[in-house]
Amino acid sequence: MAVKPSDGNHGRGVTLDLRKQEDIEAAYHVAYPEGSDVMVERFIPGDEHRLLVVDGKVVAAARGEVVSITGNGRSTVRELIDSQLNSDPRRGYEEEYPLEIIDLATDTKVQLELKRQDLDAEAVPAAGRQVVVQRNGNVAVDCTDDVHPEVAYIAALAAKVVGLDIAGIDLVAQDISRPLQTQGGAIVEVNAGPGLLMHLKPAVGAPRPVGQAIVEHLFPSDEITRDAGRIPVVGVAGTRGTATIARLVAWLLHLSGRHTGVACREGLFLDQRRVEASDSAHWEAAHRLLMNQMVQAAVIENDARTILQDGLANDRCLVGVVTDMDGADGLAEFDVQEQEQMTRVLRTQVDVVLGHGAAVLNAAEAQVAALAPLCDGSVVLYAQDAGLPAIVKHRADGESGRAVAVKNGRVVLATGHAEHVLGRLSDLTFGRQAVVPDTDTLLAAIATAWALDISPDLIAAGIKTFEPEQPATDAACA
Repeated sequence: MAVKPSDGNHGRGVTLDLRKQEDIEAAYHVAYPEGSDVMVERFIPGDEHRLLVVDGKVVAAARGEVVSITGNGRSTVRELIDSQLNSDPRRGYEEEYPLEIIDLATDTKVQLELKRQDLDAEAVPAAGRQVVVQRNGNVAVDCTDDVHPEVAYIAALAAKVVGLDIAGIDLVAQDISRPLQTQGGAIVEVNAGPGLLMHLKPAVGAPRPVGQAIVEHLFPSDEITRDAGRIPVVGVAGTRGTATIARLVAWLLHLSGRHTGVACREGLFLDQRRVEASDSAHWEAAHRLLMNQMVQAAVIENDARTILQDGLANDRCLVGVVTDMDGADGLAEFDVQEQEQMTRVLRTQVDVVLGHGAAVLNAAEAQVAALAPLCDGSVVLYAQDAGLPAIVKHRADGESGRAVAVKNGRVVLATGHAEHVLGRLSDLTFGRQAVVPDTDTLLAAIATAWALDISPDLIAAGIKTFEPEQPATDAACA
């Protein structure tokens, strides 16, 4: 039989292969202090194994070993444990060691194991006698490559039945390379909080990249967020219509199905609810936004003063927008005296664009368009004049040359020589009041939404349903 606490961990309080009533009673007193209750199970012969299951797949496996000492006819059990076991450099008290120090004075499980062999700490085993010290709790031998496919399937099934996508499956088998049913093996536990050290730093065998497997499962890539763990972040820098651009882009992201937050001059917004009415185009508001676990996409307005004073709240962004280089006259305290110096400030918004992201730049402003070579990702230019030399040259680059412009009174999305008409400029008005937007502001927002892979049909429909009026402040907080 096997006796163990019903809710213990790390094999503490577990006693195996009990055959006598007095041993079972003694094992009860070993298990009771380690949990809230004690359970008795059928003993399964074999070695203990731990299989780590992540997203329905076994990503690592480790085997335990029975720990024993060999008598020499002179040394006590305590001395043999110190010389033959505790001297192993793989043993230590800290978590970084794959094996634990065996402390006879405090380990009641080891004391019981010795008693079952009519021994104690001061006994002197005969020369050549094998003395079992620990039967379990020593899972530190990597055996990932030996796991039989049927064993892996059963372990993954056990995790699924319990409802866990990450689980440590404890099973007993004489040979992990054979199906369990052919050797009388069995699963004995399913752990919701599995330890990883045995796989990262096994006492024997190669370490396994279990952390990477868990992170890749928890933060899967998709079409718009290819970097694990990232949400789409849009940064809007400049002075011209930037708050409207931020709110319109957020509205289009909202329509595409994402819980979107906005930090801009018009306030702090969470999924179209304004939760802060004051100017939120600053680091603190953006930081609050990014910390909110409900936010699935964020749009952040950044002006030059914020960049110089605090920097950006995000390390990278999917899309970076620069509308203009105005505002140098108010930045003397930062040693910015002329508009030419603004390039060094606002290039920050372009420098942080991810390699699979895009910079959206105002092609009508030569100083802004000149930021294009600084972007790690692609570039989308916008301007009212489709024949602008900067746009013509950019489109000549083929599929990488995207631009949004007005041609014959229509807004076109151009990729190289191909053009898609979004609609007549006069028809692209805001909301029920048919508010006529500033053209440059509208084109910047369209280019940003296009860079986010939002469909042209949704962009056109979203513009017409966007309400530019500021909503009332909600009592909720970010």
